[in-house]
Amino acid sequence: MNASQQAETHEVFNQVPPLDGVNLYRVDLPLQEWNKRFGGGWAEARIDTYGALAGGELMVAGFLANENKPLFKSHDRYGQRIDLVEYHPAYHQLMSAAIEHGIPSLPWSDPRSGAQVARAAMSYLHSQAEAGSGCPLTMTFASVPALKLQTDIAEQWLPKILSTQYDPRNLPIEQKSGATIGMAMTEKQGGTDVRANTTRAYPVGAGGPGQAYELVGHKWFCSAPMCDAFLTLAYTDKGLSCFLLPRHRPDGSRNELYIQRLKNKLGNWSNASSEVEYRGALAWMVGEEGRGVPTIIEMVALTRFDCMIGSSALMRQALTQAAHHCAHRQVGGRVLSEQPLMQNVLADLALESEAALALSMRLGQALDHPQDEQQVKFARLVTAVGKYWICKRAPAMVNEAAECMGGAGYVEDSILPRLYREAPVNSTWEGSGNVQCLDVLRALSKEPGVLDALFAELGDGHGDARLKQHIDKLQADFRDSADFQYRARQLTEDVALALQAKLLLEAGNAKVSDAFIASRLGEGARTYGTLPRGTDVAALLARSTPQLV
Repeated sequence: MNASQQAETHEVFNQVPPLDGVNLYRVDLPLQEWNKRFGGGWAEARIDTYGALAGGELMVAGFLANENKPLFKSHDRYGQRIDLVEYHPAYHQLMSAAIEHGIPSLPWSDPRSGAQVARAAMSYLHSQAEAGSGCPLTMTFASVPALKLQTDIAEQWLPKILSTQYDPRNLPIEQKSGATIGMAMTEKQGGTDVRANTTRAYPVGAGGPGQAYELVGHKWFCSAPMCDAFLTLAYTDKGLSCFLLPRHRPDGSRNELYIQRLKNKLGNWSNASSEVEYRGALAWMVGEEGRGVPTIIEMVALTRFDCMIGSSALMRQALTQAAHHCAHRQVGGRVLSEQPLMQNVLADLALESEAALALSMRLGQALDHPQDEQQVKFARLVTAVGKYWICKRAPAMVNEAAECMGGAGYVEDSILPRLYREAPVNSTWEGSGNVQCLDVLRALSKEPGVLDALFAELGDGHGDARLKQHIDKLQADFRDSADFQYRARQLTEDVALALQAKLLLEAGNAKVSDAFIASRLGEGARTYGTLPRGTDVAALLARSTPQLV
């Protein structure tokens, strides 16, 4: 045996072929169907184009952007305070692709029926490649309704916000071809309780909506601090008010916005989250004075919608990786996806993924009809329901998908660790689980017609006795007002499952809907991979496993 032969200890075999460059839209049959079902079919060509980008060059950029975290530069080499965050070129590549393809702007620049659904589909694809860049994209998208409340400000800012040109230069808004918007609401002493904020706003002149103020205070979380402006909250003499705070003053000088440090986060590494101070920062009031929370709440609602989309995307990419791995990896001489117990697990994950997507896209459809009172009330409730349930389900689902891949899913060469680190972000950001459940109760108890809108949507079970029984019980549970807060999570979960079951049932794929209803509305299982006997797992796996061509 020569030296070369001695060095070769083994033959490399039983390895999974790479998914590199796969079109994420074309391998996702559920996404294709739900996009068309809820009105986004007219945009299929542009979604398909983005699917190729997301699975190809943007997937590569996602790894690079996470391996090279943002860096905070407080001063330049001459000692001047600059407050800049530097990003790896891959991050700018991700931002540029999304903005050029209209992810932050499509529903506002082309508000035809299905635009919210089509935009959600592209955001869903983008987040599979890299979710961290989704934060500034989401806030830019979600800022539009709030800014429209202040016509003079909207006239100046919306053309740049709705631009499809990505311009990361640190310049005054007048000199830029496009703009991104961030948000800074919470403070260290209050967190979600923004009424506990201490930041103050002092009028420069007359004061009131559209007028200039100087803000003094701090924000414990300011996401994407290199955005061109931020929607933020501060107190005036009339109460908590909403302001737009740009990075630059009208004379072109830097505003009195000081980054204290970047957050060292569990995940979401490509995105910079920061702590900031306002030391007389110039800002303009948006909306009615003293009505800051109602003004900014539309932005919050849309960012919560994107939390649903983002979590659904993490689930789908985890499922895609696990299903692909198991379709090729052999154990004991048999492909994993042909072994009954693994089939049970993968099929269960496929159900979870599709149900999350269905509810998210249904909310997109509701947002596409802002003049329809029924749809508005439905969206008001489902934003909180979906934000709670889908974002809560994502971490465990991603973990299970990683386990399907064994050690290959635990190492950083795989995308699974990044998906797992990312999964808790959406359940925490824009209000944790308890906040969402209390918002469900608030909507149902204080906003007339919301409960009626829910049960009008659910109907009578659509011919399925199990769903009808679940809906009947849900109605009885809502009639019993005792211990509402204590039971809020259970009520919210039951609403979410009822809506998901109804959507899957209406879609007409009996193998999907029957498996979901049997496993979610039956006696209930405690882990994935406990689907009941008789489930057509082969059909569910065929629907969710990427087919390489």
